[in-house]
Amino acid sequence: MTVCPVESRLYDLGQRLPDSAPSRALFLPGKISGNLLFLSGQICEWEGVPRYFGPARDDFDLAEAQEAARICALNLLFSARSLLGSLTRVREVVRVGGYVSAPPGFEGGPMIVDGASQLFVDIWGEAGKHARTAVCVSSLPANALVEIDAVLEIG
Repeated sequence: MTVCPVESRLYDLGQRLPDSAPSRALFLPGKISGNLLFLSGQICEWEGVPRYFGPARDDFDLAEAQEAARICALNLLFSARSLLGSLTRVREVVRVGGYVSAPPGFEGGPMIVDGASQLFVDIWGEAGKHARTAVCVSSLPANALVEIDAVLEIG
């Protein structure tokens, strides 16, 4: 069996894709338009089981919160692989949207979303660098701490 270079890189980073990333509502996991793959938001759950819950607090553990964002990114990659057949079709990460459940005035949202952004850079290098939005919101599905969506260029 041939191992996809992206999944091999994930393994080298001590990460792996989940075996599933089930949807919680009526939407597609992603949609291809031209050479872009628009991926729907994924929360910080592993194979359908939520792992990290909001809202974030001022005394949050940054490493743990970034792990929550990384799980979202792994779920996105699962969806991309399911839609594309292989992650080798991904040319670059174009845009990432990050949403962090937090109370008004919380300023750590962008640092939390860095967990997802860093994974994409670790995998694809320069092609993993992307435009991004990182905002705090009052709540997310399943009381999740983080939700991430992405736009990927494909070939």
